Amino acid sequence: MNEYSIGIDLGGTKILAAIVNTKTGEIITEVKNKTKKIRGNKGILDVTAKTLEELFEKTEIKKNDIKSIGLGLAGQVDRKKGILINAVNLECRNLNFKEPLEKEFNIPVYTGNDVEVATIGELNFGAGKGYKDIVCIFVGTGIGSGIVKEGKMHLGASETAGEIGHIIVDLNGRACSCGANGCLEAYASRTAIESRILGAIKKGRTSIITDLAKQNSISSKHIKKALDAHDDVVCQYVMEAVEYLSGGIASVMNFYNPKLIILGGGLIQSVDEFYLNTIKKARTKALPIPAHATEFKKAYLGDYSGVIGASMLYLSYN
Repeated sequence: MNEYSIGIDLGGTKILAAIVNTKTGEIITEVKNKTKKIRGNKGILDVTAKTLEELFEKTEIKKNDIKSIGLGLAGQVDRKKGILINAVNLECRNLNFKEPLEKEFNIPVYTGNDVEVATIGELNFGAGKGYKDIVCIFVGTGIGSGIVKEGKMHLGASETAGEIGHIIVDLNGRACSCGANGCLEAYASRTAIESRILGAIKKGRTSIITDLAKQNSISSKHIKKALDAHDDVVCQYVMEAVEYLSGGIASVMNFYNPKLIILGGGLIQSVDEFYLNTIKKARTKALPIPAHATEFKKAYLGDYSGVIGASMLYLSYN
C-alpha cells in the first residue's frame, strides 16, 4: 500500500520540495525554486508556501492523501514547536513554520535539521540501509552531521547532536559564522575553500578559477575542473581542507566508533579526489582499531536524501 508525504529541503541557494512514497522512497513529483536572494523570516516562509502550492498544482495526488509535510532546515530547530531558531545563511531567527503552514494547507507539519533529515533518508533508502551505527557527514556551505545509534537518530540532550562543523581544530584560528574561532567548518567547508582561493587570487596568484567562476562564486564543479587541470592554487587549498576534514573525521572514528561513515554534499559528490583523500588520511589519523573497523560510503541519494528523509519525519513523532 502506498503512503505519501511531502519532504522539503530548504537551503541558502535553493528549496526542493517533493511528494514521496514513504513506503518505497520513490519521488512522485518535485518542485525546485531558488532562494539565493531571499532572506528573512517573511521571505523564506513565503517561498516555502509558494513552492508547496506549485507542488500541489503539478500533481494529481490530493491533499487528503498527503500524510504530512516535513521540512529539513539549515539551522537549529525546535522540533516540538516547528520553529527554526536560528539560520545564519537564511538570516532567519525564531521562524515558525508549523502554525502558518498547517493553517494554510491543513496538513501536519514536522521540522528537523537539514543533515538530520538527509541522514534519515540515507538510513532508510540509501547508503545506510542495513546499518545500525552511522555518522552521516555533509560538506557544503557548512559542515554538519547526523548520528544513528542502534538504528535510530541520536539527537542528544538538547537535540543538537551532530554539529561536527563546530569541533574546534585551532584554538586561535579563523572566525566562524557561529561566532567562535577555529571551527572545522571554517577550514574544510566549500565556503572555506572558496574563501582561501579568492584570497590567494586577490593577493596576486593566478588560477584558472578566475575564468571558470565569472561572478566570484565557486561551485564544486568549478573546483573539479581546476583540479583536473592541476591548478596550483585550487590543489593547495583543497588538500588543506582534506587535512582538516580528515582530522575531524578521525576524531569521530575514535570517539563514537561508528560502523559506517557516509559522506555527502556537493564537494564529495563532484570531487573524487576530495572524497578519496579524506578517507585515506582519516584512516591514517585514527587509532588502529577504529580505523580498521569503520566503513566509508558516499551518500547514495544525492540531492534527494534531504527530501526523502524530511518526508519521513512524521514517523519520529508517531
